[in-house]
Amino acid sequence: MSDLSDRHSEPLAPGARNVVGDRLDALTAQLGGDWEVVEWSALRKTYRFADFASALAFVVDVGRVADEEHHHPDVELGWGRATLSWTTHDVGGLTENDFVMAAKADELAKRHPVK
Repeated sequence: MSDLSDRHSEPLAPGARNVVGDRLDALTAQLGGDWEVVEWSALRKTYRFADFASALAFVVDVGRVADEEHHHPDVELGWGRATLSWTTHDVGGLTENDFVMAAKADELAKRHPVK
């Protein structure tokens, strides 16, 4: 996994803009597979788990870390699956914070039984 998961979500500087072009490509590559860049404005991934309880436990873990980092995903939860979408609403797109949090979510997923 990339060193993104070791970083922290940072407050945005005034006038911050979303990442695009080569920087977007480089950050996406650091995440590895399974993450989808949706219309250059969000990162989305569906995680598969052995059962509902495992998916819910994962979502609770992501919520805890999201609160600590002050950056929260949209979450869809169902039996054996959880879908996370990361975006930075203040810039109307993706920032490095979204990639940091996506990497942290990937690390958290390793703690839960997968399908």
